[in-house]
Amino acid sequence: MWQPPERIKHALPLAAWPTAEAAATARLFQPIALGPRTARTRTWIPAMVPWRATEDGFVTQDVIDWYCRFAEGKPGVLVVEATGIRDIPSGPLLRIGADRFAPGLAKLTAAVRAASGGETLLFIQLIDFLSIRRRPERAKFFARFLTITERHRAGLFALRGHGDASGLSDDDVRRELANLPDADLAGILSPRELDDLRYGARERVTDDAPHLRELPQVLPGLFADAAQRAMTAGFDGVELHFAHAYTMASFLSALNTRTDGYGGPREHRVRLPLEVVAAVRSRVGDRGVLGCRYLGDDVVEGGNRVDDAAWFGVELARAGLDFLSISKGGKFEDAKQPKVGWSAYPYTGPSGYECMPTIYSDERGPFARNTNLAGTIRAAVHAAGLTTPVVAAGGISTFAQAEAVLVGGEADLVASARQSLADPDWFRKMREGRGDQIRRCEFTNYCEALDQQHKQVTCKLWDREALDAPDVTLAADGKRRLVAPPDPSTR
Repeated sequence: MWQPPERIKHALPLAAWPTAEAAATARLFQPIALGPRTARTRTWIPAMVPWRATEDGFVTQDVIDWYCRFAEGKPGVLVVEATGIRDIPSGPLLRIGADRFAPGLAKLTAAVRAASGGETLLFIQLIDFLSIRRRPERAKFFARFLTITERHRAGLFALRGHGDASGLSDDDVRRELANLPDADLAGILSPRELDDLRYGARERVTDDAPHLRELPQVLPGLFADAAQRAMTAGFDGVELHFAHAYTMASFLSALNTRTDGYGGPREHRVRLPLEVVAAVRSRVGDRGVLGCRYLGDDVVEGGNRVDDAAWFGVELARAGLDFLSISKGGKFEDAKQPKVGWSAYPYTGPSGYECMPTIYSDERGPFARNTNLAGTIRAAVHAAGLTTPVVAAGGISTFAQAEAVLVGGEADLVASARQSLADPDWFRKMREGRGDQIRRCEFTNYCEALDQQHKQVTCKLWDREALDAPDVTLAADGKRRLVAPPDPSTR
């Protein structure tokens, strides 16, 4: 992952944990209404992809064990990982694009509800994503993936400075191009072709292919169908994934130049998200919570900034969402070039760093780094006369940080992914006055590195503890725990 050039190593902030009596009066542990449901506390575990589903997207026992372990910590809200709404192969990522996935998801909701004693609201995050290919070998790209045109022949002729390239066969052109240095290729291949060579082919919402032009007609129904399955499976609500590098965030982005009424001005870019919200609400009704996660800042050049995000927040709140969960960055546009045979990963560039900052940072440091985005959006929503709850996230790992966000009015709920991964019981330990027992995240992004390789995500603080215990399930490599150790107080 990219890191700021300053590369200042920040120590973990000092933590003063509350007594049980102090926690009982803290804003963090007060209830809050989310549409038709009420979260018992303002603690939130956001969606994390653990790569534990089957290759065809079904719930496994490992998936159930993962979410039950978080539920034992009794957060106010627990969001199940980004779950694909299309019935297409997507590896060990949960899917909800057909009715056959519903029984496994129902088993998951029942298990989580039992594990939390009914104290945790369980949402599922619904995602759509476009096709992406692995970075090809150079020879394979020119032999199989590049469509030869007269533009390529003209480029070769101009480069030669003599002769005639018009008579070259397509295979001849491919061979000549494959042997050119990168500097010469830049004058012959289009920017998109160069990108496909260097990073692997990736679909964009601005591409002029029929199935991409038709996305506005297709996606509302797919999201609505998925939401209905989620409610049937027993979820308390759904979170629409409008963030990071994926389809819906790409429609919202200022880089969306579609000319069909779904791109260009932000009034047009928000059109499809609002149509998705309306379609999903028509199915969910008041049976469950409906919210979304979206970006407070794209970070990438030419992308949205917080003023765009504040404007979108008002429109999404007016559309009737029950919460707005704010993230940052995580885009393909500035991702690191992958190795040959690997796919581009949208969390490897500067925008990815801003999504998951580490202890190696700039002067600002990584802790509670992005809460100002949530605060700006919440202020805009309130200025519009709306009270839609806003969820803040980003390096929040102490009671003082979380409480300050809430008391200062930057957000209504506090989400923590990596600290919750390090210790799924940390919210409960705080509430019970056992903060000194919390296993603290070191923010090295060990977990993110596993995610990048699509390996089962674990935490370095617990994945080698008691590996020989009879009840411990190991990762595929046999060297890591798949579930955090139990809270000593529950043994």
